[in-house]
Amino acid sequence: MEQAPLENMPGFRRRFRITPGPGWVRSEVEDDYHRMALTVHHDGKTATRIEPTMIRAPWTTCPGAVEQLKQTFTGVALEQFAERGEKPANCTHLFDLALLAAAHAFDDAPLVYDILVCDPVDGKRRAELRRNGSTILAWSDASFRITEPAELAGLTLDKMRPWIDSLDAGRQEAARLLRWGNMIANGRIIPMEKQSDASRMPPGCYTFQPQRALVARRIGVIRDFSRGDAQPLEPLETAL
Repeated sequence: MEQAPLENMPGFRRRFRITPGPGWVRSEVEDDYHRMALTVHHDGKTATRIEPTMIRAPWTTCPGAVEQLKQTFTGVALEQFAERGEKPANCTHLFDLALLAAAHAFDDAPLVYDILVCDPVDGKRRAELRRNGSTILAWSDASFRITEPAELAGLTLDKMRPWIDSLDAGRQEAARLLRWGNMIANGRIIPMEKQSDASRMPPGCYTFQPQRALVARRIGVIRDFSRGDAQPLEPLETAL
């Protein structure tokens, strides 16, 4: 039986857009739970100014990560962004936007990544990553274990790092984005009351650090882009 296109199925949607310009590069992300953007100003080699923006975030403490990101990357050479080992101290989503911005600062045209992950059907999910509209990665899993493609069969998302590290730089970027998007998509099947106590989360980001996790409160609008005509990263006047 032919499978339905992912865009016709209920599920998680995430879009990245990276736009390079003379002396600057802007990266943006939106999904069910987040809308954030970042502009990196540079002199052709080094980041001279970082301008992060949080439009939609899930926790009361998230906005504090804006200043943390500025401290992490201001004055850093673009080619060294990926070497910064401070991701857990930052908002992981802003951190990823910074890495994407640095990696594509000198591209000739904007780049769009779309991640689509269907809700489980009989315990099975499908996920795709599309680059400028073309599918470049597609995974299937059952009970959170990859079933397709064959080279990944049996792996869980948290055990994919060695395989990702074996890829060339372009495919590494795509695989990291799809892996992370696939993990975030799990939020759609976890009851809200079980994902709203930051003190029970591992310290993997700015908000989940112990000193903030105790005071963080769940907030924010959750959007389902798989229902209706709205798309991630639409202009704010139509999106909100």
